[in-house]
Amino acid sequence: MESNLKKTESLWSSILLISPFFLWGTAMVAMKGVTEKTTPLFMASFRLLPAGILVLIVAIILGRSQPKSLRAWLWVGLFALVDGVMFQGFLAEGLMRTGAGLGSVIIDSQPLAVALMSSWLFKEVIGVWGWIGLGIGILGISLIGLPDQWLIDLWQNHTFNFSLSWDNLFNSGEWLMLLASLSMAVGTILIRYVSRHVDPVVATGWHMILGGIPLLLASLWGETQQWQQLDLNSWLGLAYSTTFGSAVSYGVFFYLASKGNLTSLSSLTFLTPVFALTFGNLFLSEILSPLQWFGVSLTLVSIYLINQRDQITQQLKLFFSGTSLPSFFKSES
Repeated sequence: MESNLKKTESLWSSILLISPFFLWGTAMVAMKGVTEKTTPLFMASFRLLPAGILVLIVAIILGRSQPKSLRAWLWVGLFALVDGVMFQGFLAEGLMRTGAGLGSVIIDSQPLAVALMSSWLFKEVIGVWGWIGLGIGILGISLIGLPDQWLIDLWQNHTFNFSLSWDNLFNSGEWLMLLASLSMAVGTILIRYVSRHVDPVVATGWHMILGGIPLLLASLWGETQQWQQLDLNSWLGLAYSTTFGSAVSYGVFFYLASKGNLTSLSSLTFLTPVFALTFGNLFLSEILSPLQWFGVSLTLVSIYLINQRDQITQQLKLFFSGTSLPSFFKSES
């Protein structure tokens, strides 16, 4: 009985851990048609403000304490600026100006930045298997998101028109997606500091509200036709994206980020395009190429290597017991 209980708890823990990335991926599918019928800043503010209110209502029901000091509010304000205004603003503007594939590659490369900052600020040990996993993950999402012809030309001709890429960079929105990726990475790091002064669930709710207000004001000031073209399906897509793609997913993600290993948690972001592609295939009849399927496989391998890096090192030590392991394999002990 006790063994079954532990298995059930482990299953629910795994589901909770993966849920933010599942919800982000499916929210991308739900939002696909909405971007053509609304404006970026309005969409960003709509994803944040109602979601923040929902998170705070849940926090109040659960009896979680509100920020009580000026220092706590300052940390929440900084969190709102970086992960609310900057991340959602850059993301929404970038989605309007770049292809979904290339944009997803850039935005989902943020685990690399999180790993670098975590190893520096929190002394998290990444080790050789962690770095190998991160490299494989970047390769995997590149195969998923980049156009097949780019990759084929690079493989066959060993050339890539970098001048064309840089010329298009500031016109097509890739740089905005890069800024969004870096903003999310910094926000993931910030929650460790924020949670020292504020409950992480409460901080998540307030940072959505405080981050959504400037985006809404900017939309009302500089955009038109924000909601006039939205039909029922569009509103349903926005509602799903707000409730599950923002409120639930960010509440769970930042709660986990305040407690666990940031490198391991952030690596699961590689799952987001996998879920997006899978459900895009199921509901939108989007077809995956062989290269994309290979990218999905590499992504899953990378997540395994990053999250099991300590166990892999220990198993290698046992296997090679009595012999001398190369020094770089010992860095994770």
